Amino acid sequence: MGEYVTFESGHVRPMALSADGTRLYVANTPDARVEVYDVTGATPVLKDSIAVGLEPVAMAFAPNGQLWVVNHLSDSVSVIDVSTSPGKVVNTLYVGDEPRDIVFGGPGNKWAFITAAHRGQNAKLDPQFATPGVGRADVWVFDAANPGTVAGGKPSTVLNMFGDTLRALARSADGSKVYAAVFNSGNRTTIAQGGPGGELAKTGPTANVSGVKQPATGLIVQKNPATGNWEDGGDPARGIAPKTWNANIKLDLPDYDVFTIDTSGSVPVVVKDKTARYVGTTLFNMTVNPVNGKVYVSNQEARNVVRFEGSGKTSTTVNGRFVDARITVVDGADAQPRQLNKHITSYGSGLGTAAEKAAAVSTPLEMAITPDGKTLYMASMGTNELVRYNTAALEANTFTPNTGDQLQLTGGLPTGVVLDANRGRAYVTTRNDNGVSVVDTAQFREVAHVKMPNPEPADVVNGRKFLYDSTFSSSRGDMSCAGCHIFGDMDHLSWDLGNPDEEETRNTNPYNRNVPAILRTTTNFHPMKGPMNTQTLRGMAGNGPLHWRGDKMGASSGASLEERAFKDFNGAFVSLLGRDGQLSDAEMTSFARFALKLWMPPNPVKNLDNTYTAAQQAGFDFYMNKNADTLTTCNGCHALDPAKNQYGTDGTMSFEGPTIAEDFKIPQLRNMYQKVGSFARNSTRNTPPAPYLGEQVRGYGYSVDGGLGSVNEFLNALVFNAQVSADTRAKLQEFVLAFPSNLDPVVGQQITVTPTNATQADVTDRLNLLVSRAKVTTPRPECELVVKGVIGGAARGWVHARGSDSFVSDRGDSSSLTSLLSQARSANAPLTFTCAPPGNGTRMGIDRNADGKPDGAV
Repeated sequence: MGEYVTFESGHVRPMALSADGTRLYVANTPDARVEVYDVTGATPVLKDSIAVGLEPVAMAFAPNGQLWVVNHLSDSVSVIDVSTSPGKVVNTLYVGDEPRDIVFGGPGNKWAFITAAHRGQNAKLDPQFATPGVGRADVWVFDAANPGTVAGGKPSTVLNMFGDTLRALARSADGSKVYAAVFNSGNRTTIAQGGPGGELAKTGPTANVSGVKQPATGLIVQKNPATGNWEDGGDPARGIAPKTWNANIKLDLPDYDVFTIDTSGSVPVVVKDKTARYVGTTLFNMTVNPVNGKVYVSNQEARNVVRFEGSGKTSTTVNGRFVDARITVVDGADAQPRQLNKHITSYGSGLGTAAEKAAAVSTPLEMAITPDGKTLYMASMGTNELVRYNTAALEANTFTPNTGDQLQLTGGLPTGVVLDANRGRAYVTTRNDNGVSVVDTAQFREVAHVKMPNPEPADVVNGRKFLYDSTFSSSRGDMSCAGCHIFGDMDHLSWDLGNPDEEETRNTNPYNRNVPAILRTTTNFHPMKGPMNTQTLRGMAGNGPLHWRGDKMGASSGASLEERAFKDFNGAFVSLLGRDGQLSDAEMTSFARFALKLWMPPNPVKNLDNTYTAAQQAGFDFYMNKNADTLTTCNGCHALDPAKNQYGTDGTMSFEGPTIAEDFKIPQLRNMYQKVGSFARNSTRNTPPAPYLGEQVRGYGYSVDGGLGSVNEFLNALVFNAQVSADTRAKLQEFVLAFPSNLDPVVGQQITVTPTNATQADVTDRLNLLVSRAKVTTPRPECELVVKGVIGGAARGWVHARGSDSFVSDRGDSSSLTSLLSQARSANAPLTFTCAPPGNGTRMGIDRNADGKPDGAV
């Protein structure tokens, strides 16, 4: 068996309780299953385990009693018949990329609503990556009773919204309204660009502690809703008011956060004048008060308009407070944020107090409200707690954070909560140990806890807490590394985290071999580095020194360069999170080994058969073979060589062009599709001046500070060969958005074959596609095909035997595809085929505990 693949998908709605309260269904995300517990007794008892798609993160019951499960990595929804045991998947529906949440609404809850990104091979739509003004957020709507008979189902409509990717959904008590929240919605901040010849007159110090002038960089500015001006953060502690930068900004950010969907018509529609704005920067979950109809949105607000980390002796600083945990109360288009840590009064004055830390919350996720609308329960992932609030006090902002309303959970890192009001219980998922806690809500105490099977390696299990646990990470207990690296990924913001009170450090990184010595100008790294876009923690293994400048060079001890480089971030626990000291070497090693296990997902743009479109192929050919600037090809710097684990970088430094003051490490290119939505270049240095492009989805795009609105804008930079045609640049952009990743596009993809659809051409075509990709061995295996179904009252599994046409069963025998389908047809049993990551097929298909014995062996 191969390496377990860790995606670290964030839970959204990871549990569902049966209507009679006897069965609890829980997403076992790392094991691609739904665990079914009998909860009639004091402790949940496992009764069934149902295989679904990769990375299940949300679920809900349809009106007919079927359970619909959202599979984040498989871009699918598993429809499960739970009326018998074992439960069986009877249909698999396709949606857009990385779906996250599901609710049912409308008359009789007839409509299923699923959030997804506006892209993905299953979407079969033109994502219009090069077109400004297109929403990057979709809600897929299916008729729950008639989701369609074609492969993957047929949605009744797909609603597009002017925001980045959506995450959470919620429904009104009567189902007449459904609310959809943008995940990384931003906070009306963007980049005013600077650089040589375009230095900005920034507030605050212009040199470090030794008097060395800072590089010429951009500046983060924020739209002030009250004045309509683009302003910097100023320096309130020194009485310096914000400056206005309207002339530098060529876009607008409407900051649409929560959309309202009217479900009462023949087809659901978005109600445009009911969109709530200014709800928060990162919106996690939503719930609706069943009595007064108000919507509660758990979120965090980023303070990235404030410059610098560190002590703040000579400047502003975000040290000890870079995000605020909040619940925002939404009533129509009105949004009233509530700071959940308002008891903390020590901000800006060194370390926090023990009392502040004890009552703090962070990373607020799923919420649940009692039927009378009076009490709200919330999973505080970062503080390992279930927290309760009086809703009236929350709405009036009269609540007082206190430990009496916060319950520590033994499993750690809670993500989801479901209430059983009739029995006075709350069920809470705990991501740290992949478990479920039972809470007596009357006594507000944990009364039982169970753990689900977990295939994750020890490095992942042991190191996860260092990303999320704010009680460990910060002196006030209100922040963790996950405040920016959301679920191990990005917050889609830029931060100016330089420190004017530090010295320069020597740059000892190697330069790319194609960069002549005369252009290797960054001999030292200045501590005032300017705004930098948050980078993902995924896919760092084998990529060399870390951070945009490669200034984490591996001075610490460790097993690999990347492990050593990651441990160099230890100082941020003091200078950014406000901790009283750094982590121990053993703790930082555990954190590094967890982070280096995180994988990039498959690219959602490239064809599932791993081919390129004609335009993408033309872009690839240019990328690999044509001189892109005066030095080399694109591949000469942004190395693409899967055999060497190179997906856009060889780990070296490069010259960045005459408009950028410092040289940077060459960045990887696997997630460029995530950055679409900001098409303006905010610079007054353009000749002719850059045009004003109006409302944009995102405030940040490409390059180190996010100041370039598109890949094509980067290709128009002065470092690029001016003789390259606009058509070639467009095709090169299409290739970059389809850039290969460690996993091929087919990984996670599914098809459910039933006795009634088995002969449909679209079904056989899809099945043949998955089988053909599973047979690929060169230049590398693409996937391992797993089959799951219920035959003869027993849950069964198979895995395709690479190099043959047979499928090995969980009982040790083999069948051809034809005989396998015939067996299922005779038993009137659906079979679901899933492309597992290479090396994971045997475990997922026939040997769940990886003991070398088939699951069904006697």
